[in-house]
Amino acid sequence: MHSHISSRIWSAIVLAGSVVAQGKLNGYPYNPYNPFCAMACIRPLMAMMLDCSSMGQMIGSMAMTTTTECWAENTPYLSSLAWCMHMKCAQFGVPTSELEIFWENQATGQKDAGAVTIPPKWSYGEALALNDAPTVQLSVSDMDLNTTAMIPEESWLAQYNVFSNLQRESTLENTYGIAMLVVGFGLPIVITAFGYVPPFRGLFRKLRPYLVWPSTIGTYQVRPLPFLLGNAPTIGQSLYVIVFVVLNIIFTCIGYQSRQPSAWYANRYYEIFSFIMYRTGVFGYILAPLVFLLGGRNNFLLWATNWSHSTFLLLHRWVARVFAFQGILHSVLAVILYKMEGRYAADASLPYWAWGIVATVAVVILTFGSQLALRTWSYEIFLIIHIVFSVIMLVGFWYHAFFLYAYLGGFTTWIHCCTGIWVFDRLMRIVRITMAGGPKRAKVTELSDEYVRIDVPGIRWGAEPGKHVYVYLPTLHPLKPWENHPFSVLQTAMLDAPTSRASGKCDSKEDVEARSSSSEKGKDEKAFEAGAREVVKKQHSEPGLTMYVKKATGATKYLRADESLLTFVEGPYSNNNVKELLRCDRILLIAGGVGITAVLPFVHNHWNVKLAWSVRESAVCLVNDLEPILSATTDKAVQVGSRLQIEQLIAQEVEAGWKRVGVVVSGPGGLCDDARAAVIKAAKLGTTEFELEVEAYSW
Repeated sequence: MHSHISSRIWSAIVLAGSVVAQGKLNGYPYNPYNPFCAMACIRPLMAMMLDCSSMGQMIGSMAMTTTTECWAENTPYLSSLAWCMHMKCAQFGVPTSELEIFWENQATGQKDAGAVTIPPKWSYGEALALNDAPTVQLSVSDMDLNTTAMIPEESWLAQYNVFSNLQRESTLENTYGIAMLVVGFGLPIVITAFGYVPPFRGLFRKLRPYLVWPSTIGTYQVRPLPFLLGNAPTIGQSLYVIVFVVLNIIFTCIGYQSRQPSAWYANRYYEIFSFIMYRTGVFGYILAPLVFLLGGRNNFLLWATNWSHSTFLLLHRWVARVFAFQGILHSVLAVILYKMEGRYAADASLPYWAWGIVATVAVVILTFGSQLALRTWSYEIFLIIHIVFSVIMLVGFWYHAFFLYAYLGGFTTWIHCCTGIWVFDRLMRIVRITMAGGPKRAKVTELSDEYVRIDVPGIRWGAEPGKHVYVYLPTLHPLKPWENHPFSVLQTAMLDAPTSRASGKCDSKEDVEARSSSSEKGKDEKAFEAGAREVVKKQHSEPGLTMYVKKATGATKYLRADESLLTFVEGPYSNNNVKELLRCDRILLIAGGVGITAVLPFVHNHWNVKLAWSVRESAVCLVNDLEPILSATTDKAVQVGSRLQIEQLIAQEVEAGWKRVGVVVSGPGGLCDDARAAVIKAAKLGTTEFELEVEAYSW
């Protein structure tokens, strides 16, 4: 157990370490301005006119240009730079070897920023040895350099303040951002790990009815909020969101420092304003991988924790909102700052600005185009928008950083992480489809105008509880062959037990409920014989999966009887860890409609099960088709055309004296939320310990 916990925590540490190691992140331990004393020398000298510099025409002004070849061969420039570095860096104790490295990489252009340079004609040591110490002191107004000279002290100090404070700020940005990233993916792992530690295990169980299961808004959880505003998080989920939001607010507001005089910022106000603008933009880059991670089907947190995919999708949306807020705030602050400084007109025409707009617009569309109203109206359109604009956003991120900083700052690290997470998720989907046997030919049986049964042959898993798959039916809608839907599954063999066939199309409501009530009295056999049925015994069972589908407004509305429908199955995926459920003294299975397929695998995996299933009168055909499993389940209640009395069902389990009861519910949102509320109420009494599993694909 302890090794299991350690492996989870170690996974989080390794992931964080690998992210830092992927690129040159400022402060970890990369410093593009090292040493500051030398960088403060080179910037004023590079801005001066040399005898090999050239003047070019710009709109409304003249621009001076100096090439790397000019810097490499110009004696006044090289000698002035060498002596400035020698004198200014001596007070900081910078070793000569470090100055030599700086000279090789920076003297004729910044290689780290992608500049193509040629080496200077002298090494740092040669430049000092071959040229006397400067006797000329430049003034702030001097623009030409034609002899070995010393730059003004105020110019050097202003540059030193810029680069030292910029490095400090960028290190803080990365530190705070990585801290949020680690909390974002590490918190679920740590909470899960603590749940296995004996001193905390009992406490966690007692807190579940108060912190983990209840919704923050009434009993809404699977059901959408009024006006399709979204899904309310549970209190436990909202605590994660609160921690994440509070960390973002704190890290956005603290740690700023001004160093004046500054070569870039006219005063303290502009300097701090600029740093806030920088930080919000950096946070956007760093949080992007977490957004991609939480939204993936093959999210490693699904196996590292006992949290469900629906939980991670809810957190994905909230983290994405914080991510979007940081990006939008960055853009707004940039516009305000640049207008105040009078730079807006010039910078707004540059490529980095244009790509920043592209990225920001993509983020806005992704945020507001992912609302529940659109997902409910057309999930397929939402999915296309989500994929296309996610790609546009990443492209915008890449070019915005590239045109602004080239390869400095490590911004591409986060884009690589996003791309890696997305590619891994897609590759794993292909792997899962391949492992399931690739293309299959499914049999579709129409049970009624609303319901169909899909049998996919040749797959030898599906009896394990708590699993679901994604099914692709590419020929059903040829224009959208990528479309797929989540389904709970049964092993077809479970339905191939001795079955009964009625003389009519579907039994009546009275027949179904009569069989259900008689089975509760231990009279299953007699009740089914009274139905005058012909028993058909199967010689053997073929491996395969069976799904029951209620036709909806999407691609499933095109489902018709078919003996050979091209099908791809991606899975299996786990809903939650069901080990604790299977250790309960008793399991109560509550289902509504086609939600029955999610709970039936528990019947064959536990010794003490009660099944409660409600269906509409139009869905009686489901009851008939599932008769082989139902007939083997002695403790059951099947209701047609009426709702289950969930509180009463759970109260009966408490009254029976079971010490630990597992409740599994699957079906419409109202049923799931009612079951959750009833379990919470019963668990708070303290006489019976509950395990709750809600299997609802509400995403």
